[in-house]
Amino acid sequence: MRASLIQIAVEEGESVESRRARVAALVREQAGAADLVVLPELWTTGAFAYERFASEAEPLEGPTYEAMAKAASDAGVWLHAGSIPERVPSDGSGPGEGTLYNTSLVLSPEGERVATYRKIHRFGFDQGEAVLMGAGEELVTVRLPETTVGIATCYDLRFPELFRGLVDAGAETLVLSAGWPERRREHWTLLARARAVENQAFVLACGTAGTHAGVPQAGHSIVVDPWGEVLAEAGAGEEVLRVEFDPSRVATTREQFPALKDRVLGLRAPERRP
Repeated sequence: MRASLIQIAVEEGESVESRRARVAALVREQAGAADLVVLPELWTTGAFAYERFASEAEPLEGPTYEAMAKAASDAGVWLHAGSIPERVPSDGSGPGEGTLYNTSLVLSPEGERVATYRKIHRFGFDQGEAVLMGAGEELVTVRLPETTVGIATCYDLRFPELFRGLVDAGAETLVLSAGWPERRREHWTLLARARAVENQAFVLACGTAGTHAGVPQAGHSIVVDPWGEVLAEAGAGEEVLRVEFDPSRVATTREQFPALKDRVLGLRAPERRP
């Protein structure tokens, strides 16, 4: 299976419309080179640009969805379109009202929305995203022809129980979009490898580059195999990280070293979602 992680530079001064068009072009460039394309978290606004969440929030099938659906269809790829600030209007709400979510979209090669994940763990410690956005409640997996993908977002990476739940739901490849800060880059690499090892799964983690809202981004998108070995890693700047991996290695690894079968304190598996 071939994957392209598009590590976008989110910089001040570029309009959402311009960045949306630029990212759509990058997705189209993956035609024939990737089966799965992954974008970062909140790439339209910047994950730390809290003051822009409300003004630039979109409905689920708003302009970013439309642009990315067209790009996925044109390229013929499965597209994890990163995440957007989604607004869900309350009944009878006026303009600008309603709950915000940090919402990821997964699109088929035909441009159809096949999955939606609202970020469960909100970052900010009682400020920022943690108070501006609602919390998701559902684990989400997506069945691709080659593998079952489990979806997570940025701060979720610090909560191993979420990933164990995804594995219980059938995930073999864990895909994470992020806007991870440079000052905690060591944690990014460490945790991505840990989630791969403990779940005996591939981890594809795509972050942003650049500096937005005064916060330098870590970059260093990474792909890790079920033994914790780094298959590919980006640098600090904007780039497309391409990698080829064999999803069947998950089953082989779990058979050769059946640690998951020795779980004693596991929780009941969540309902599997399409």
